[in-house]
Amino acid sequence: MKSLKSLLFAFAIGAVFASCAGDKKKGIDYNQFKTEVQLTPDQVKSFDEITKKYQDLQEQNFQAAKAQGGNMDRVALGIKNEELRAQQSLEMAKVLDAPQMERFNKFVDENSRKRPRYDNALLERIKTEAQLSEEEFKMVNAANDAFEKAFNDAHDVYHGNNDLAKEYWEKFDAQRKAAIQKALSPEHYTKFEEIVKDVQFKGRK
Repeated sequence: MKSLKSLLFAFAIGAVFASCAGDKKKGIDYNQFKTEVQLTPDQVKSFDEITKKYQDLQEQNFQAAKAQGGNMDRVALGIKNEELRAQQSLEMAKVLDAPQMERFNKFVDENSRKRPRYDNALLERIKTEAQLSEEEFKMVNAANDAFEKAFNDAHDVYHGNNDLAKEYWEKFDAQRKAAIQKALSPEHYTKFEEIVKDVQFKGRK
């Protein structure tokens, strides 16, 4: 079984470290949502205030991360953006009714940039359904974290090129699976493979 240090080192080999200081992000176009859902004038006012507030906060986070130059931590930025989306959803629930809220959450989920990793819900499935020990689950998490860091660190190389991004994703995904295979028993790894079989690269639209 590989130690966490050697696991991270394996991912570091082949990852290209760069800052991507000129990254041009495209935020979510909330005006599109307003054309799809009928809102009252009062709802529109609150909707615009809330979405602007969180877009401004996201931009502040991005500028702060960019100011780090070559040390830009995209993993930390992704975590912060996830937290902002969760907070925005809580505020929006006070403005939209239940059906509107369901459509809003779906819209945000489909149009926001996801962290390139097994998310918490999938990790919980892996742990439960594959019946992993705490030590095995720790190694799955370590491999997942290393995958996310390696893919983010190569960002400048594939930025704007979905085909190249897919190549990097698949390369690091193979390393993630190889590391997990060494950490799990054959039975547990077979179940793990079954659970993650549909996880594939999703490019930017």
